[in-house]
Amino acid sequence: MKSKIIFFISLVGIFIIFRLFCGVYVHDEFGDKELFIKHRPIWKWKFYSPIGMSDMKFEDLSAEEKIEQKYFNDFVRERGLSR
Repeated sequence: MKSKIIFFISLVGIFIIFRLFCGVYVHDEFGDKELFIKHRPIWKWKFYSPIGMSDMKFEDLSAEEKIEQKYFNDFVRERGLSR
């Protein structure tokens, strides 16, 4: 019984670490989903660019879209993943 509890706690710990340090981004040009390792822990899992490859400007985005774009820029674009 004790070994089952330890095994379960270990699995939960591995899941939490994976969730904090890995993510999926949607490529802003091709739309492919790619798994990547985050440079800092954050619970957010899926990253996408509301602007994409359009001519839209950051100022034209809604408040929620601005937040998504900032996350995408920080975790994906500035790391050279989606260029």
